[in-house]
Amino acid sequence: MTAPTTTTTASAQLLGLLARDLPPDRLATDPVTLAAHATDRSGTRAHGGPLAVVHVRRTEDVTVTLRHAHALRVPVVPRGAGTGLSGGATADEGSLVLDLSGMNRVLELSADDQLAVVEPGVITAELDRAAGAHGLRYAPDPASAALSTIGGNIATNAGGLRCAKYGVTRDSLLGLEAVLADGTVVRTGRRTVKGVTGYDLTALLTGSEGTLAVITSATLRLRPLPAATATLAAYFPSFEDAAEASYAIGRAGVVPALAELLDGPVLDAVDPALRERGAALLLVQCDGAGAGAEADAVAAVLAGAGATSVERTEDPAEAEALLAARRGALPALERLGRPLIEDIAVPRSRLAEAAREIRAVSRRHDVPVFTLAHAADGNLHPIIVVDPALDGLPEAAWEAAGEIFALALRLGGTLTGEHGVGLLKRQWVADELGPAAHALQRRIKDAFDPRGILNPGKSL
Repeated sequence: MTAPTTTTTASAQLLGLLARDLPPDRLATDPVTLAAHATDRSGTRAHGGPLAVVHVRRTEDVTVTLRHAHALRVPVVPRGAGTGLSGGATADEGSLVLDLSGMNRVLELSADDQLAVVEPGVITAELDRAAGAHGLRYAPDPASAALSTIGGNIATNAGGLRCAKYGVTRDSLLGLEAVLADGTVVRTGRRTVKGVTGYDLTALLTGSEGTLAVITSATLRLRPLPAATATLAAYFPSFEDAAEASYAIGRAGVVPALAELLDGPVLDAVDPALRERGAALLLVQCDGAGAGAEADAVAAVLAGAGATSVERTEDPAEAEALLAARRGALPALERLGRPLIEDIAVPRSRLAEAAREIRAVSRRHDVPVFTLAHAADGNLHPIIVVDPALDGLPEAAWEAAGEIFALALRLGGTLTGEHGVGLLKRQWVADELGPAAHALQRRIKDAFDPRGILNPGKSL
């Protein structure tokens, strides 16, 4: 792969070609628009800023843009709502931002086949609401569902609160339309639940963080709304106790729809009154025809595992009130400072061990760490919060993050469960993949994007 080398001449040529070939409302170069599209929710900043922003409205806008950018070797950064947490949408100096948030139509919603075909800018929660009108739902439920787009979810293979039972984005994705670096349109996957013809390019593009192709539509699997739902909120004397309780739920044979865990510092940030009730909060939701019986089993497990209190409700409004602490956790931490949001995953049986060691890392480096977890699948979010007035992240924060990543690998886990590598974790990728797999993945990148224009410097 040849790295893109943008020159002043190439930039001027590209802007001229795009102004000629795109509708007049697509191309923006004003400073306010450029600044608004320069980074994502991680706050990661590159040197300089983007060359221009293309506000995409249709697949043809993408093909025209990529064809010219590929010919002139100008880097392109695909972008959705900008809610990413790893710097994956950070735009380097001279790059072209491809803003896909305006491709926001639900093209088809089939109740008979239980699927939807959507453009990448559709907001996750809006798709879920549209499916609900047909007695269906879109199962992936990232905490940012009210803001994040389907395209962004696919780019990072986002998980979310309901991933305990329904899996991550890939598990609800049937097929894609995508545009390769040179402007070629490809279609992957199918409309059927089963299918193994050829290599699974749909799965390959999922989680590729915009480095292999630009997604322009997705065929998604929908599921029936559950017949019943039961939600429990349990407080514990320690995060480790709550982590062990979440593991015990699985050992008892129950597969909850969600199992979310918040530590004491997170509870205090959301509402000090919550912290007074315990040092950790475990939220569990069961759904389906057997939700009531499963909730009975979960309640017994929680009581036997040392919960100091357990609340339960079958009322949807009351359930949302219980889940509000989890959905409001990141905004609460953002009010405290700039969060460095980590996203490791470990085997479920080692969740409590990981929590203990994360707390030791926090003490060792005198860095505050606030920990959330998708407890049922071992996905932890140890969040370091730093002073937003600082130009960059303090060395102690980086050292703590590095130790947390090393901890995840040592426990048999991964650097990222759902947020992606982006810019923030590139230096540790080779440690997880190993030299042979890392080299193979680079060859795959070369095959899709031989001139290296698609989101260069991210993921690998």
